[in-house]
Amino acid sequence: MNFPVAQVLPGSVWPQDGSTARPPLVVFAALRWNSDWQRPQQLLTRLAKHYRVFYVEEPVTTHQDAWLECTAVAEGVEVLVAHTRCDAVGFHDAQLRIVGGLLAQFMRERGIVEPLVWLDTPAPLALAEALHPRGVVYDCHDDTPATSGNDVLRRREARLMALADVVVAGGPSLHQSHRGRHANVHCIANAVDAAHFAPPPASGQSIEAVSARAIHAAIPNPRLGYFGVIDERVDLALLARMADLRPDWHFVMAGPLRGVAPESLPRRGNLLWLGAQTHAILPHLQAHWDVCLLPFKVDACARHAAPIEVLEYLAGQKPVVSTPVEDVVALHGHVVRVADGAHAFVQACRAAMCERGPLRRQRRIDALISVHSCSWDRAVDRLRTLLVDFAHEPQSDIRPARFATARLGAPRATSMPAH
Repeated sequence: MNFPVAQVLPGSVWPQDGSTARPPLVVFAALRWNSDWQRPQQLLTRLAKHYRVFYVEEPVTTHQDAWLECTAVAEGVEVLVAHTRCDAVGFHDAQLRIVGGLLAQFMRERGIVEPLVWLDTPAPLALAEALHPRGVVYDCHDDTPATSGNDVLRRREARLMALADVVVAGGPSLHQSHRGRHANVHCIANAVDAAHFAPPPASGQSIEAVSARAIHAAIPNPRLGYFGVIDERVDLALLARMADLRPDWHFVMAGPLRGVAPESLPRRGNLLWLGAQTHAILPHLQAHWDVCLLPFKVDACARHAAPIEVLEYLAGQKPVVSTPVEDVVALHGHVVRVADGAHAFVQACRAAMCERGPLRRQRRIDALISVHSCSWDRAVDRLRTLLVDFAHEPQSDIRPARFATARLGAPRATSMPAH
């Protein structure tokens, strides 16, 4: 099979700031860069001060010859998306040889040799190995391989654990779960951009502020809200039961659906689904809520969840009620109300809305202390120390022996047209 030629999206912005002096960091990611602004974006935009970041997304299907789209999305960060004729979804094995050829060509054109590789999913491990990385980082911020029922993904994660130089866990429960699987596991929990989520001015005139006021104009108080991805972790039955128990309360759910069919969403007059929202509007949405919610299931699919939203709610100085998610209890149980079951959840929300005086002031102080001790800048400082320890500059042209027999298929020295 011939390898396709790497191409660049017309109009893409190439770095012109001398950033080529920084070492390359190639990231294989489970999510699209523009799908949300969460852990990967927060960490990588900050790491881009030290590395040239190449964010490799899942391939997409095209009817043309295979090509590689390269787009600058932030200073020092470029997103790479392979366009192939293959219909397989995600980092499927059927895609890997084509994508590997495109990446190999791109790396040659950029003069990238032995990059540091970062994976937040084990699915594209073969692509990472084919780059002959000088170091491998596994940023494990969910437990998908263990809970998906996918034996291939589980085996691939086991191999990634064996190859990784450092494993970063996104929360204490994941850290505890993986400590016995790798000798170098570190907990770097999700953090918060406190300035972004600080309470905005009530009379703000930005487009986000105006839009948030328009959205809530016809929604009576009290309003209880959630923003974030709506996936299999969200307890839809719990939400429906609470909406039935308190028809005088209005539950506002903002976020994209992922792995959840629209027809499966419970429909009630006081349960509103806003759909995907921009990162910029989130502080303005929660400014209109009386209580912020974390209505997650407490089962295998959410056992190791480390919700990024909890600190964002606290930065907005809102009371928070959560189901007993392990990491929420361990990290924030002293400032977040925790309740199991619809009746208990409703009671906790009522208590949050009724709290006044010194108790409320003390809870807000404790919340702000938590927020300011969990900044993304601090998380990146810790992560940067780990990367420096394990991402040494290459000493020679000799490839690491452990990757010599695990290649995806060495690309040819000359470019050839795609089939």
